[in-house]
Amino acid sequence: MALEIVVPQMGESIVEATVAQWLKKPGEAVKAREALVELETDKVNQVIEADADGVLTQILAEVGTVVAVGQAIGTLGDAGAVAAPAPTTPSNDSVATPNNGGGGVEATPVAAAMAAANNVALESVAATGPAGKIGKADVAAKLTAPTPIPSAKPEGVALSGAGGGSAGASDRPVERVPMSRKRKTIAANLKNAQNTAAMLTTFNEVDMSKVMELRARRKTEFESRFGVGLGFMSFFTKAVIGALKQYPMVNAEIDDARGEIVLKKYYDIGIAVGLEDGLVVPVIRDADKLSFAGIEKKIKEVAGKAKEGKLGLADLTGGSFSITNGGTFGSMLSTPILNYPQVGILGMHNIVKRPVVVGDEIVIRPIMYVALSYDHRIIDGSTAVRFLVKVKELIEDPETLLLEG
Repeated sequence: MALEIVVPQMGESIVEATVAQWLKKPGEAVKAREALVELETDKVNQVIEADADGVLTQILAEVGTVVAVGQAIGTLGDAGAVAAPAPTTPSNDSVATPNNGGGGVEATPVAAAMAAANNVALESVAATGPAGKIGKADVAAKLTAPTPIPSAKPEGVALSGAGGGSAGASDRPVERVPMSRKRKTIAANLKNAQNTAAMLTTFNEVDMSKVMELRARRKTEFESRFGVGLGFMSFFTKAVIGALKQYPMVNAEIDDARGEIVLKKYYDIGIAVGLEDGLVVPVIRDADKLSFAGIEKKIKEVAGKAKEGKLGLADLTGGSFSITNGGTFGSMLSTPILNYPQVGILGMHNIVKRPVVVGDEIVIRPIMYVALSYDHRIIDGSTAVRFLVKVKELIEDPETLLLEG
């Protein structure tokens, strides 16, 4: 008896996905709970497993096909079943309810809502989704597309090169790489943050001497006792929590629909993790209730899940503040973009020995530049500066983290 391989429910906001790769070929035997196919969504990748032992008899949706939740994308037969030939063209059938955006244009509900929120006319969006409908990725592509600049060339004069570009551009070697669904979503979200928030960044420098001395003195005992390394991120997480408690507006968000500021009474800290296909920000829940070891273990856990592609929606949603560490890649200074709808994000950078004045003497100290990007709509400049100064004070006197973090 054949069993359908169906796209599962992957979260309230996810109605479609893209087939990223089939992990089995038609005719191959599979065991129950063995991975069959990987789907790419706007936020995470998800692997569908076999419900029973059998043989993959048919693939109904090839790699690159946009599929909807509840759609059958393949069949699983009993052992010994004969595999059917794979379709020659991708299947684009969809069970998503169409939403007419006017003028006969059809879009998925998520795409229509996204277009309306960003004042995008659906008629101006190229549809590549199921059954010719506009999908969320199409709207994201429209939002991130550059605005064309009218040509100033004289009438009747042709420009050399492909697409009216520079002379000789047509014979230059290029490679066109399709943007993944995740990359399109990241691009749209970052642009939305820039378009919505009044972002501003303030900077400071932190003397890392005492934290580095403490780590060097305690790291062996810490790792032996807790089974995890003592990194800088736990210190900064604790320092951020201490500063958020003193300046709660930085731990808020704006409810534009109701014209209200939502002050969060919890501390769910997002930790940015860089992957080959984009940045993800898994969330450390109730970080204020965790010890240094607890924070380090959680960071190790979510970073591992991120690299293995095993993060779920629950790991990525609901953070109240975020931290990103460009220093691991050698960054000296940056202006991080808000993880909207959060109103604050801390940027860490590399540690460099620099000459600084202590008292009346010039000494060499390990210095890190830190940056706080914030939403100026609800956070005043003085609040942002004092918040960052508080983080600096706590890092430069790490023993106080036991009391204030």
